[in-house]
Order: sequence, then structure tokens, then C-alpha cells
Amino acid sequence: MSKGILYGVGVGPGDPELLTRKAARILREADVIAVPASGEGRQTALAIVAHEIKGKTLLDCATPMLRDKRKLAENYDRVAGELIALLEQGKTVAFITLGDPSIYSTYTYIHKRVLARGYDARLVPGVPSFCAVAATLNLPLCEGAEMLHIVPSSHESTEEGLALSGNKVLMKAGRAIGEVRDRLAAEGKLNHAAMVECCGMENQKIYRSLADLDGDASYFSVIVVKEEAL
Repeated sequence: MSKGILYGVGVGPGDPELLTRKAARILREADVIAVPASGEGRQTALAIVAHEIKGKTLLDCATPMLRDKRKLAENYDRVAGELIALLEQGKTVAFITLGDPSIYSTYTYIHKRVLARGYDARLVPGVPSFCAVAATLNLPLCEGAEMLHIVPSSHESTEEGLALSGNKVLMKAGRAIGEVRDRLAAEGKLNHAAMVECCGMENQKIYRSLADLDGDASYFSVIVVKEEAL
């Protein structure tokens, strides 16, 4: 019996119409759909692909956000083992992940482990959240020779990222949104920044200027900071 293939399938940020034709085909052909088993992301990812996976076997894969690196590694090893067991049975498995699997995706840690153990694992690109956010804002991310920096705004490198020359995309802004807003305010750049919360989802919110934001924001929030005022 030939071994199966694992696909890390990017399903886009929230709007089912942004699911690519290739992603839809892989999902239809897969024997098992692996799903992140925790958080709002699980329901969002399933909602995006609902029409493509009717009747499919679902495998919940625990993907908790832990600070303990050892426990994280153990969890990734366990999930990789579960997926490999299916590949050994000749199953094709599609692991759905929001946005694009190559951009800050938990799936990549599992993907690398499966590859390291000699199995076939492939990435299927999806529409990145920041591209969908730019389209929602009707705003180009970069033009001409402008640089574009992608910064995880919940990380300690945020300050360093904001200091870079060029336009910035701030991802995972939820918990750190207050700090980011205060820093941009101190630099007089609130009107250089726009944000979309839960892009493509039913509860989507658009902030044309970060000056309009008052309070917390969802984990699924992306900020675009331009060199020039918007």
C-alpha cells in the first residue's frame, strides 16, 4: 500500500469566496480533514470550507497556544504522529489553516515534523489575511520602490518592526492593540494606520484610522501602517 499525502491547505481569512480552486479540489479529494481543535479559528476555518467537506471524516488536532516550549513541542509531535498514522494507511489528509500556511501558521510546525520523518507533506497557498484587508480598505500595500514589512504585533519585536522604513502590516494585533495604538499616537501616526477586524467574517469591522479605535480588538485584527497619512 502506498503512503498517503498530507496537505496544509490555506483557506483564506474568512470569506468563502476567497477559497482557491486548488484548495477546494484538494479538500474534495481528501479522505480526512484535519482541523485545529481550539479557539475561534476552528469554527471560522470550518465555515469557510463547509461546502467542500460535506460527509468527510474530521480529525480534531489540538493546537493550544502555550508559552511552555517543551509542552508545545510535545503537542506538535503528538499531532504529527496522529497524521502520520493516517498516512501509513494510505489516507490523503488535508489540514485546514486560516490565511496562508506559510505565514505565521501553527500548521508549519506540524508540517516540518511530518517531512522530517520521511513522509510527503505539501503546502497549498491561500489568500493571506493582509491582502484581503488591503482589498477591504481599497488600499495598495506598496507601490513603486516602497518596502513592505510584516510584523507580528503580539511579539517583542513590534517596536523594532515599527521603526523600519516603509509600510507595515501588523498581524495578531488583538492583545497588543492598546500598546500599538499608543505608540503610533506618540509618533503622530494614528492617521497613517487603518485596521480591519475579522476580515471577511460576519462580525467584520473596518477602522479607516486607528484614531477611531476605542477599546480591545479581536485576535483576527490586521493593521496597515503607511508612510504617508491615509
